[in-house]
Amino acid sequence: MSAGGRVLPPNDPRQYDDLADEWWRPDGVFAMLHWLARARAALVPPAPRPGALLVDLGCGAGLLAPHLTGKGYRHVGVDLTRSALAQAAEHGVTVVNADATAVPLADGCADVVAAGEVLEHVPDWRRAVAEACRLLRPGGLLVLDTLNDTVLCRLLAVEIGERLPTVPRGIHDPRLFVDHRQLIAECARHGVDLRVRGVRPGLRGTLRWLVRRARAAGRRGPQSTPAGPAPEIKPTWSTAVLYQGRGVRRG
Repeated sequence: MSAGGRVLPPNDPRQYDDLADEWWRPDGVFAMLHWLARARAALVPPAPRPGALLVDLGCGAGLLAPHLTGKGYRHVGVDLTRSALAQAAEHGVTVVNADATAVPLADGCADVVAAGEVLEHVPDWRRAVAEACRLLRPGGLLVLDTLNDTVLCRLLAVEIGERLPTVPRGIHDPRLFVDHRQLIAECARHGVDLRVRGVRPGLRGTLRWLVRRARAAGRRGPQSTPAGPAPEIKPTWSTAVLYQGRGVRRG
């Protein structure tokens, strides 16, 4: 991607400022993040107590917030991008401008830590995992999703995926993708027993969504949002591309 006449390297955080208007467009370049946020929220149970805290690492513009409505959490979002945090605050998120590897919150403060589509953007994902586990109270829940460090993932997510209208070009650096076995081992080192499963967008739903999006764009009217349901994120047998994790911190 380019900004201010300069070509930005892959995974450059400045891309998110350039794409600030895309966050809440269901048919925009961050559309799949909406689908993943709904699937991630489905892993989060109702709050176990009044005032329970959910820390959302790499919260972006707060896409998780609508899917947590009624679950009873105080939602704190951590992100580096101020333009995204401004939008998250508008959706009821208490925002913290910080790096996921150095979160200015107390040990054991969180009942839930969510780390959705963030680990594959962090140069030192192990430090981000250590922070996520540090924030969890004993019995607290870690939920995450990320991209696997495989040849197939690099092919589908970068070589093919970034040519589709749902993924910005240059948004990923495949050198940062996270091997699921290493992630499980790293979480275990910090007291969290993580279980993972492969996930993917439903094929029929995605095709229908792409057709609606193309038709809406062709009309060039003021309303560009495709009518109809968004694609669902579904479990799949393989973790080779996109996978979801859920784990509880030991007491």
